[in-house]
Amino acid sequence: MLRRLFKQPLDDVVACLEPIVVERRPVRVMVPLFLSLVVSWFVYVPIHELFHAYGCMWAGGSVTKLEISARYGGAIVAKYIPFVVPASEYAGRLSGFDTKGSDVIYFVTVFMPYVLTLFFGVPLMKLAGRRRRPMLFGLAIVTALAPFYSLPGDYFEMGSILVTRMVTVLRGWSGPPAYAELRSDDVFKLLETYVTQPAELGLSGAGSMIGGAGVIVLSAGAALLLALVTYYAGHGFSKVLLKRSPIDAGRGR
Repeated sequence: MLRRLFKQPLDDVVACLEPIVVERRPVRVMVPLFLSLVVSWFVYVPIHELFHAYGCMWAGGSVTKLEISARYGGAIVAKYIPFVVPASEYAGRLSGFDTKGSDVIYFVTVFMPYVLTLFFGVPLMKLAGRRRRPMLFGLAIVTALAPFYSLPGDYFEMGSILVTRMVTVLRGWSGPPAYAELRSDDVFKLLETYVTQPAELGLSGAGSMIGGAGVIVLSAGAALLLALVTYYAGHGFSKVLLKRSPIDAGRGR
């Protein structure tokens, strides 16, 4: 099963790349692919961040501040949504939200944008491979492969939610999770802090440093597994959707 989880996204990407590799005039396919990729990225970023915010509210939390960089239309979105701020050191970030202490609300908040991977991105990737359309592939890359390029960010954060809660349960605690400071949407910044200022993460002494390192490693592993499962779930939905679709009904006639 694990092999299948790893193999599925690779097979889908290879299917989309085949018509590009055999094309005698690469520019003919690379230009529309690149343009569709850029357009879909700039459209996807603000939608992704809004899904975080509305996912939090849908699950029962509240939102006070959503940062979206002006280059991704933050200034336009801010005119219509009061909690949006058109500035961020990232492309976008949900920096003000309240999960009311619930890990379920927290997890839903982080995961919500990836329903686009499940119900739109992966089916579009499959369609691009079937129809041999590089432009569709460009549109699909951003949403279908989002879990994988989000491994150091959202998916690490989801992994850390699960791992820290598991550690808390195994220790027989209730309430606030153990190693809560290691929950992060930026694993690189977390590692820098771990090495240079571990006290900021509540780590002091060899025992807590080793425990913290273990939590980080397990969280990274959980992030990868969650990303693979997300994509594979999209694969399952695609089989149902495209089976019912008349897209290929006329092929082979």
